[in-house]
Amino acid sequence: MLRRKRLVIRYHARGTDKLTEREVSPQRLNYYRDNWYLDAWCHLRNGLRAFSVDAIERVEILDKRAKDIADTRLDEVLGSGYGIFAGDQVSWAVLRFTPERARWVASERWHPKQEGKFLDDGSYELRVPYADNRELIMDIMKYGSDCQVIEPEALQASVAQELRRGLKNYRV
Repeated sequence: MLRRKRLVIRYHARGTDKLTEREVSPQRLNYYRDNWYLDAWCHLRNGLRAFSVDAIERVEILDKRAKDIADTRLDEVLGSGYGIFAGDQVSWAVLRFTPERARWVASERWHPKQEGKFLDDGSYELRVPYADNRELIMDIMKYGSDCQVIEPEALQASVAQELRRGLKNYRV
């Protein structure tokens, strides 16, 4: 990164279980939830991507100058939404937590731009930006019935669908 050289990486995308070889222009490293991520311009996909460093199986340094991306653009695309999945199309999730969970959630940092407030009944309302709902849904579901998605409707539907799929794993 410091030498501003392009890399060829062999990357294992765990979500799809696919291996790809990509030429990337590294931009920065981020430490998030006990893991390192490489923010880079992906020449294969012609866009900014975040690569989990532990999923990079092989690296080759090329004798080609890396493409430079402005920090403001990196923040717009990779730092705008919730978690590691970011993008240009950012939505805001409004989540409501029961009074029993409110004290814990109020002290957690889900996103640098999050907004939270206690409601009159002791519950806690959290607003977080997100561009891709995958990681957000996992965090919502870990709170079970102590978390309710208030907005947007598309996120409500996705969480409800995931809950229905999960319920199939149990005899009720």
